[in-house]
Amino acid sequence: MTALRIGVLGASRIAEEAIVEPARILGHRLVACAARDRNRASAFAEKYGVERVLDSYQDVIDDPEVDVVYNPLANSLHAPWNLAAVKAGKAVLTEKPFARDRVEAAAVADAAAAAGVTVMEGFHYLFHPATRRLQQLLEDGTLGDLRHVEVVMRMPAPEPDDLRWSLDLAGGVMMDLGCYGLHAQRLFGQYAGGDPTITAATAVERYPGVDESFDVQLEFPSGATGASYNSMIDPDDLMTLKVIGSKGEAIVHNHIKPNTDDRVSVTIGSETTVSHLGTRSSYTYQLEAFADHILNGSPLPLDAADAVTNMALIDDAYRAAGMSPR
Repeated sequence: MTALRIGVLGASRIAEEAIVEPARILGHRLVACAARDRNRASAFAEKYGVERVLDSYQDVIDDPEVDVVYNPLANSLHAPWNLAAVKAGKAVLTEKPFARDRVEAAAVADAAAAAGVTVMEGFHYLFHPATRRLQQLLEDGTLGDLRHVEVVMRMPAPEPDDLRWSLDLAGGVMMDLGCYGLHAQRLFGQYAGGDPTITAATAVERYPGVDESFDVQLEFPSGATGASYNSMIDPDDLMTLKVIGSKGEAIVHNHIKPNTDDRVSVTIGSETTVSHLGTRSSYTYQLEAFADHILNGSPLPLDAADAVTNMALIDDAYRAAGMSPR
């Protein structure tokens, strides 16, 4: 097998950017899809060249030609359908967050480990050279010792009926955006003695139990600090990832969509240099790495255990802000 045969659950907005276009570029097949409304699935398949439409998510999972299941469903449906795919022996590339909470995440991770099946959470930013550049600057000593990590994720408000505002579907800005910010904090923990702990958190609820803004302060074992600022009510998009060291600082100007802004600015003293790391989509890098793992056994920087740890930190953030985990 030289190409993945991918089954798509649902007909979501994110699928074109996250799986359809990367699969086309890399030569993988979209062999099947299903949605709650078969007409939506048919329109999705016709638009994006999916080979066939099936009646249900389970039919996609059970299709003998499907090697990999891509799950971009509502947050509350990630764990149940990831678990169904694992039970069928299918590898899973799932949109984030991995589950509603740590308990669900652990159930999926345990099942995947027992079955020997790969389940990876789609933190695509991690695979782009822009993120890797920040890591290199810490690894080679350019920035000195890590002092602070700041992740800003702000976007305009979704429509009032958007599923991201639904408590039943595990919505809220921490689930949709904050999961990235906390993951990035943990990514850079390797340069600050390990994973951070939350020292403070504040949230504003749009509806009972559903957060529209969420700020988190963190501390690493080394004494370095972190901050994750998240909002789904801002007038504009702002998605920045900054690391500050004892010798200087660096910022990725859009770590979520580096294909639209691939700048990494590095400031040492009074001098700032700007590098362009390429507008190839981070989702394409992600699928390339995932496919190389499935087809050739190459290692991945993410696994199900990482997802469980991230969900536990999300749960901690909700509790620190006086809210309940999803």
